[in-house]
Amino acid sequence: MGQLGHLLVVALLRALSILPYPLVARLGSALGGALYALPSRRKQIVLVNLRLCFPGKTEREYSELAKEHFRHVVRSYLERGIQWFGSAQKIRDIVQIESAIDLEDKNPPPTIFMGFHFVGIEIGCMLYSLKLPVAALYTHMSNKRICDLAKRQRGRFGAEMIERSTSARKVVRFLQEGKPVMLAADMDHGVENSVFVPFFGVPACTLTSVSRLARLGRARVVPFVTEVLPDFKGYRLTIFEPLSDFPSASDTNDARCMNAFLEAQIMKIPTQYYWVHRRFKHRPPGMPSVY
Repeated sequence: MGQLGHLLVVALLRALSILPYPLVARLGSALGGALYALPSRRKQIVLVNLRLCFPGKTEREYSELAKEHFRHVVRSYLERGIQWFGSAQKIRDIVQIESAIDLEDKNPPPTIFMGFHFVGIEIGCMLYSLKLPVAALYTHMSNKRICDLAKRQRGRFGAEMIERSTSARKVVRFLQEGKPVMLAADMDHGVENSVFVPFFGVPACTLTSVSRLARLGRARVVPFVTEVLPDFKGYRLTIFEPLSDFPSASDTNDARCMNAFLEAQIMKIPTQYYWVHRRFKHRPPGMPSVY
């Protein structure tokens, strides 16, 4: 993306940030439904993922799920304007929070907040950084201008942004100093530091970084999920109890535990998980590509 294109994106996001949230949400949903009608590689990825994870449905059911997912995904892109440029109060106004842990604890144990790539993850992380002095891991994007923009805006309420490829020592130091670390580990980042464990019965390349960092930092792992509420009423951020017996002595068992927890959450809001990602990009030796 060139300089002009970048400036146009920023201008659009800033414009969207001052519009009423329900209007932006409705615009995004309508645009997503329209874009689903067009042939695209992302549409095919969504359908492949749904067929693998929910076998036995009819093609009509897969199409309905995929179309609703497109509505959510495109809507989340437009709502990025509010998330990145809206006021702190505007974000508080549209996100409900339910927490099984005490977020006001002045002396909490070392904590890893583990998110998942539901379409609402961005605003859930933004609200977290409004409430707690967190460090957040991010993945470097190929477009430097967009990557710098995302890093700057995601950290605008005080979150310290750490590139995922950075030394684990830095993350462990934050944990030992009492600063919570926020990350997501449910995408396929390659076979290095990953294991193949089932995700809806399909072998999925799953990162082992959460259990390794938790072990090194003696940290509890607290999952959270941000759900898009019906009728354009905003979001609900749910913070769960820490995972029990986690980390264990086995990275593979911990990866299984993470995927099992994620599956249970997806079943509650199946169209809101990030199916546009090639979750099964890497396959065990001898297994053919699904994309």
